Amino acid sequence: MQDIDFSPFFRSVIGFDRVAELLDAASRDQMPSYPPYNIEKVDEESYRITMAVAGFSREDLDISVEGDVLTIAGKANSDADTRHYLHRGIAGRSFQRRFNLAEHVQVKSAALENGLLHVDLVHEVPEALKPRTIKIESGSGKSWRKAITGEAA
Repeated sequence: MQDIDFSPFFRSVIGFDRVAELLDAASRDQMPSYPPYNIEKVDEESYRITMAVAGFSREDLDISVEGDVLTIAGKANSDADTRHYLHRGIAGRSFQRRFNLAEHVQVKSAALENGLLHVDLVHEVPEALKPRTIKIESGSGKSWRKAITGEAA
């Protein structure tokens, strides 16, 4: 694959260094196709990852979040190796999937139902980071000068 030069992009934005790293990593990695999964946008602030994990129990699955990376791993069932298959169309191998989460995206819950693992995520922006309105006061301008220089009002 062709390398992409992000330098023109970085001349006009600040703090998006991670975007280039993610795109570069995505272009280098050959994405595994097992197990299949969907990423769904439920509403403006909620997402759901649904992963087909037929043959895996709750004990075989591990979901963890470290920093901004969600990892879903499945440990293959060891008794499957003792069976003699005439045809094996249902994969049962171990896997590990990583998902890079945006800022303030948190894992809300996970559920295993009918061979599908559902991981619900929510984008929760802290109150301190939400847009706010600043009241504009009228006055002669002397009050802010006193506050800056430390003079008594």
